[in-house]
Amino acid sequence: MNFSKVSPAGFRAVYGVENYVQGVLDHTLLHLIKVRASMLNGCAFCLDMHTTDALKDGETSQRLFGLAAWRESPFYDERERAALALTDAVTVLERTGVPDEVWDAVVERFGEEGAANVLLAIGTINLWTRLNVATRRQPDLAG
Repeated sequence: MNFSKVSPAGFRAVYGVENYVQGVLDHTLLHLIKVRASMLNGCAFCLDMHTTDALKDGETSQRLFGLAAWRESPFYDERERAALALTDAVTVLERTGVPDEVWDAVVERFGEEGAANVLLAIGTINLWTRLNVATRRQPDLAG
């Protein structure tokens, strides 16, 4: 199912939030958030799209591959690590919610408005991945 064709108004609404976060967050950080959430959600379509976009925008393959083990990888700065920890906590949401230390680290590094924008980015990619996984959307085969 192509969600944008079946529910164009719903697609436009989600895309409105997507456009907002693209306008307020650093694109390097946004790529990391999108790729990490796509990994955690097992969304092949989003993973293909966001790694391709990140590489086109100058991200390195080393940093993209390192996202699978970002806590152990030396490739990310403290802001990126805070955003990735929040991405993990929100994407794989525990019954106890997001740990205080994870949220506090994001607020410390981004401020309250920045933390809200990071959270919106995480929520948006999680919605996209869930729509694509639920509808079994696949990436195009390279060829």
